[in-house]
Amino acid sequence: MREPNRERVPPARRTGLRQRLAELRGPEVPPQPLDARALAALAANPGCKRRAILDGAGVNKTALASALGSPSAFGQSQFAFMRGNAFEARVKADGGAELLRLVHEKLDAGAVPPTAGAVPDLSAVGPEGRTARTALALREATEAGVWTLLDHPLLALDVAGSPAFLEPDAVVVHPDGSWTVVEIKSFPMLDGSADAAKVGAAARQAAVYVLALERVAARLDATPEVRHTVLLVCPKDFSNLPTASAVDVRKQRSVTRRQLDRLTRIEDIADLLPEGTCFSPDLPTADLTAAVESVPATYAPECLSACELAFHCRDHSRAEGAVTSLGRSLRAELGGLTTITDVLSAARGETGDPTDPAVAALRRAARLRAEALGDRTGSPIGGEQQLAEAPGHTAC
Repeated sequence: MREPNRERVPPARRTGLRQRLAELRGPEVPPQPLDARALAALAANPGCKRRAILDGAGVNKTALASALGSPSAFGQSQFAFMRGNAFEARVKADGGAELLRLVHEKLDAGAVPPTAGAVPDLSAVGPEGRTARTALALREATEAGVWTLLDHPLLALDVAGSPAFLEPDAVVVHPDGSWTVVEIKSFPMLDGSADAAKVGAAARQAAVYVLALERVAARLDATPEVRHTVLLVCPKDFSNLPTASAVDVRKQRSVTRRQLDRLTRIEDIADLLPEGTCFSPDLPTADLTAAVESVPATYAPECLSACELAFHCRDHSRAEGAVTSLGRSLRAELGGLTTITDVLSAARGETGDPTDPAVAALRRAARLRAEALGDRTGSPIGGEQQLAEAPGHTAC
């Protein structure tokens, strides 16, 4: 008698989540701590399971990328690092007088103008000690009801069962007891506006700090307000003078919170991996590549500025002919056409539903292109190279 089909159930895990993540990372490999930049990058690409599991397990993606033969090109020049530090020191000079003035002007003009704000000492032994000292300083400043500047406080945020220690540039406590995150960046604001991509990255990073502050506020007896509008401070035009802009981070906060909730369930991703999967950089390249490719990735050109594995994922995305390698906006316009082969086939009229708006638009574009090239036979585009040359496409 034929047995009924049974769904494959992932094997039960006898180890806890933390030990399971250590197995994925490698038994002798220390965890790579998560920071606000990494969490903000997760929020920028929430659909990437590969980044979620690697960051959740504390894998050093820089070492992993090098072991895979696709080293990352991340890093800040010494000149840019020194310029950023010099600008931040200028903004916080004289007890943060200029910084408090900007917060008052941009975010709380109805409050009493700051004259001499308090700057508590946040030094302590170890990250746990600094985190506790920061929480105490926030509570004392809230009760005092005066302008207070916390310079480089340390906050903790639970990520996949482990604390991630985060250090914002500054947190300001207003006289009404509300808290504001301040991000200080060295890119300029020209005529009152800055590069949209850089502002977006700063907003996602600040949203992580807002979430961490909300965790601190929730533990106080009288929960203070954590403002969802942060202050972005940048050099004005091409000078070293500070200027500021208020940035609403409610959207970025919501996306980041959802992604963190997903990270707390990374055991669901881990349970789908083959037994013995490990991402240790010491493994042979073939084994390491197989382990990385066992986790689905969602590559887009934006990953090049946010993820150490971007070059590796880009090569594989191009080899598979994935449309996402050409950009998220183009991928969204093409609907169910997920590969370049599908797109070209639909444009030629070989496949695809003619009633599909994306298919209809592709065929019309193919006819217009043929006419523009003087081919009255209506021969549509004939290859990937011609697709790359289509108007509006940006090579990545």
